[in-house]
Amino acid sequence: MYHAPLKDQRFVLGELLRVQQLAAFPRYAEFSSELADSILEQAARFGEEVLAPINVLGDTRGALFEDGVVRMPAEFRAAYAKFVAAGWPQLSAPTALGGQGAPLAVAVAVEEIWFGSNLAFMLCPQLSRGAVDALDVAATPALQALLLPKLVSGEWTGTMNLTEPQAGSDLGAIRTRATPQGEHYRIHGQKIFITYGEHDLAQNIVHLLLARIDGAPPGVKGISLFAIPKRLVNADGSLGEANDLRCVSIEHKLGIHASPTCVMSYGDHDGAIGYLVGEPHRGLEYMFIMMNSARLSVGVQGIGLSELALQQADEWAHSRVQGRSIGTRGDAAAPIVQHPDVARMLLTIRANVEAMRALALYAALSLDRARAEPDPTRRAAALARGELLIPIVKGWSTDQGAELASLAIQIHGGMGFIEETGVAQTLRDVRITSIYEGTTGIQANDLLGRKLARDRGASMTALLSDLLRELNDPRGSDPAMRSGRNATIEALTVLRDATVALLWDFGAAPARAYAVAVPYLHLCGRVLGGALMARSAAIAARKLAEGSDDPKFFRAKLQSARFYAEYLLPQSLSLARTVKSGGASVVEADSELI
Repeated sequence: MYHAPLKDQRFVLGELLRVQQLAAFPRYAEFSSELADSILEQAARFGEEVLAPINVLGDTRGALFEDGVVRMPAEFRAAYAKFVAAGWPQLSAPTALGGQGAPLAVAVAVEEIWFGSNLAFMLCPQLSRGAVDALDVAATPALQALLLPKLVSGEWTGTMNLTEPQAGSDLGAIRTRATPQGEHYRIHGQKIFITYGEHDLAQNIVHLLLARIDGAPPGVKGISLFAIPKRLVNADGSLGEANDLRCVSIEHKLGIHASPTCVMSYGDHDGAIGYLVGEPHRGLEYMFIMMNSARLSVGVQGIGLSELALQQADEWAHSRVQGRSIGTRGDAAAPIVQHPDVARMLLTIRANVEAMRALALYAALSLDRARAEPDPTRRAAALARGELLIPIVKGWSTDQGAELASLAIQIHGGMGFIEETGVAQTLRDVRITSIYEGTTGIQANDLLGRKLARDRGASMTALLSDLLRELNDPRGSDPAMRSGRNATIEALTVLRDATVALLWDFGAAPARAYAVAVPYLHLCGRVLGGALMARSAAIAARKLAEGSDDPKFFRAKLQSARFYAEYLLPQSLSLARTVKSGGASVVEADSELI
């Protein structure tokens, strides 16, 4: 059964990132470490007692599609009612909208707990949060008043409608059209892969949809964003008649079976009534508000399921007795965790989870600072850093999630391939995370073409300089961790040089640069995660020297950091070599021979 990783989350938030310093900003004046602890404890209780017990049920039973209606398991409906009654949808929503205004760093930690305990359930409220963000920024006051109160409360849910059968990830090729009619539009078209596009958890669903207004220019410049409620909303906020939209079918998937992935049809008759969000032809810009929120959350999904895989593998490795430990005498069998290769795999999962968690929370804290900093220069720098890290968190954490869940199966041996151990579901569920909200290739292209290219690597250079300065500070050094610190400094230098080389290629031969964009993204994740692990090790060493009342936790932290530095961080050398010299072998390959 899943248990929330509260100790490590508190360590990262309080000790490593010192998130309590946000209280110095007026936006978070009421925030405190005690409040964060209370939120995390309540979230852990909800995840462990409400969500985790129905996770396997959701996998085996799934969502049921009948006559255009999606029926969720009764246990999911009960859980969602409890979720709304407890006020969880309001956690990070702005106070001006009736939300609680919690820092994003805390909300991300909460999301990790819930994604680990039941990903299929949490996909619904995660998308609703993104819809709130987009409408809050781009919608008119009238449209906000019509839709936001019920979305913030969780009484209604939201979706993201981008993909079409003929378009895939090429949003410039979408065909859904919008015809003006008075104060609204009539929408005609079909969308696919719409998560929770139809369900019976809530009274209404607000679909945020990309479409072309009649006469709009071709390509992405002609795309607009619309809000389309499943049931129309009267002026007094009550629900009116059904809109002209329907769920055609739901997909039969490898995993997340209780999350209905819908084919949606809009305008089979007169056209679905939709409301323009923001200005015409700026839809992709507005949708990126929701997509950036979703991409960070999807990265956290990879972390949450990696933590679940870690717990499943850890329990098995310590309880499964098989074989004699190497170097011992006699015939007595030992728990398999004592076998070097099993220890290697378990350490690989644990060290990666700790690094990914730290990096995701670091990204969230940067975005919190971007919202709260009064100084425009610092605010812009914090936003640039947060945006730089989002594709890294999303791409690296989800790719790692699939690899780590596979390792967890390997630790189980043949029993991992059997459904009853549960780890097979973890692998099936996590596999989608590196695909939706933009594949790893799309994240890497965004990192290179948008985040690095827009400032010629200035944001990355600033980040690396800050991390190097912290690691070179003699006040934070510890003789026992010197080798790990030196390895991390070397890796940061390697990443800096690889970034310079990649940007040179981007200017001289863009295709060659894009051919190594994914290895570069993985290099960023591996090295930046390593820098945060090195900082964590320095804190742990200091805590132990001061006589911590939880020495086992800090010894484990030092052990993970050492393994990361000595076993995982050397991967940065091979990744950097690929970034510097591997692109030509792709670009110059004959496609007919591939």
